[in-house]
Amino acid sequence: MEEVVRATGHEHVAAEHASTLEVTTDDYLTPAGDCIVGIDADRAPADFDDEFVAACRDEDATVTLVLEADGHREEVTGSGHPDLEFADDRSMVGRTSDYVDDRTIFVDADKAAADLDRDLVAALADGAALTATLRVE
Repeated sequence: MEEVVRATGHEHVAAEHASTLEVTTDDYLTPAGDCIVGIDADRAPADFDDEFVAACRDEDATVTLVLEADGHREEVTGSGHPDLEFADDRSMVGRTSDYVDDRTIFVDADKAAADLDRDLVAALADGAALTATLRVE
């Protein structure tokens, strides 16, 4: 199962956060948003299919986020968690920790924003279109 979110980069995309990465529906980004890799997203976790959400709530689930922009591609793999809500209507956040709130889409990720390929980050900082595909197995 998968959910696809389309967003765009922004000049303030720095992708320097060491434990999270985020895509938001907000249409702006300040330099303080160092975990945000895409803005103006067309969907948020609250929009995801109930079956997809249920699959992500399995603690044995593997959740993969594929980020693609301007010919660059990065995969981030995390785990499902029984407390995932997928309730937020603005942002989706992947976390390297096991912290869960209404924005969390996976935990125990193998990468955060700071770990992303710098060519991908540069493309996003130039405003490239971002496709974020979230898969659960």
